[in-house]
Amino acid sequence: MKGKKKIRRRKSGTRLYFTKETQEFIQKYQNTDCGNEKNKIYVEKIFTAFDKLAENLIFVYGFITPQDDYLSLKSDCVSFLYETIAKWDPARGTKAFSYFNVVAKNWLIMHARNNKKHARRNVSLSDINNMNMGDKQCLANYDFVPPPDEILIYRNMKNEILEIVHQIKNKVTGQKEKACIDAIMMVFKNVDELDFLNKRAVFIYVRDISGLNPKQLSVAMSSIRKHYKEIVKERRELEGLL
Repeated sequence: MKGKKKIRRRKSGTRLYFTKETQEFIQKYQNTDCGNEKNKIYVEKIFTAFDKLAENLIFVYGFITPQDDYLSLKSDCVSFLYETIAKWDPARGTKAFSYFNVVAKNWLIMHARNNKKHARRNVSLSDINNMNMGDKQCLANYDFVPPPDEILIYRNMKNEILEIVHQIKNKVTGQKEKACIDAIMMVFKNVDELDFLNKRAVFIYVRDISGLNPKQLSVAMSSIRKHYKEIVKERRELEGLL
């Protein structure tokens, strides 16, 4: 019949990953003060939705690049969503899925832009003829012993980070978070002895040492990142008062 509207039905077997129930648990997470209860809600009711959301955005919009490791990229995106849970305000009328979908997509866009800028700054060592004077100077000075003041700054920075990591260890309560933080400390203490070190390598080192699977590691890292940011913020505020 002319003018009759077609009704699109969802294919049988298709399962929504970010549901009304997910939104309700996010609100419950926001309204809960108990740390253990928050962690339980996030792990059991929210994490899977965030994980699937990040996965879909990465593949649908082609955010994965040769510079990225898929698991690390997805884990970082999920961690960012975890850190922004408190910022979603249901009173504004925005659905949780719409809000976190935009947040995740914007984060992935910014990450891709930063990767692009980094790629432009990289210089091929085999393409000497196309190097400018600055690139050649950097290459000529690459293999050198840093001056004493730089070595001292590096050591102080390393000690400061280890101190923060110890503080985080005293804050976390879950066994998975403790296993993760112990692995991070081991990697950091031996960082000068590692032959190959980049983001993917660190992720694999921490995963292997901690014995956690990718999902467990992602959840633990999200919690640890949040504690790290809180401690750094407190230190900066304290320094501002001095």
